[in-house]
Amino acid sequence: MVKQSGKRRAAVPAPDGDTERQILDAAHRVFLRSGTAGARTQEIAAEAGVNSALLHYYFRTKERLAAAVFHRAASELFPVVAGVLASDAPLEEKARKVIAVELERLSRTPYLPAYVISELAYHPDRFQQLLAALTGGRPGAVGQAVLSKIQGQIRAEVRAGRMRPISAEQFLVNLLSLCIFPFAAQPMLAALLGLDGERFSRFIHDRKRELPEFFMKALRP
Repeated sequence: MVKQSGKRRAAVPAPDGDTERQILDAAHRVFLRSGTAGARTQEIAAEAGVNSALLHYYFRTKERLAAAVFHRAASELFPVVAGVLASDAPLEEKARKVIAVELERLSRTPYLPAYVISELAYHPDRFQQLLAALTGGRPGAVGQAVLSKIQGQIRAEVRAGRMRPISAEQFLVNLLSLCIFPFAAQPMLAALLGLDGERFSRFIHDRKRELPEFFMKALRP
């Protein structure tokens, strides 16, 4: 008869999507509160209501957890917009759609721009990795394809007399900046203009109506 060992090996939990999301949500809150560099795995585990061993089981290290949080956050911001910009829709329709999508999405998750910008300042390679994962191709090639598409549409609009000349790079940066800036700078807007809480929500609601026409008027001859 084989003698049983007195020590019982700890059971390995089965993968659980709810627990993984719970940890990611907690990590996101802690990273926003303490900064990724200042956050501690014990703090994240406590925020998620799990023990440190379970957090380690799912993500191994804080760096892997930070990369997973960034991937999820950035995936909420960019793929839909990239799809709109790469489509065959008319240029003005693209601009209006990007504004509508970005303002609606960021209204639900207003912390995302500041978080993504902060992460990219310390880990610039992460966005390249994300684009490669999302597109299955080289990030530079994806960006050039979008720029080429937009530039061709701009030339056609200029020839038709409906738009003044502008580079595709300036067009895209202006468009995305006008959408993202209020959310990335929300603490500053709250301090300077009193735009916090319900007033900020009303400001964004009005911006959804006013920004498309403002942007397109700036491009008309």
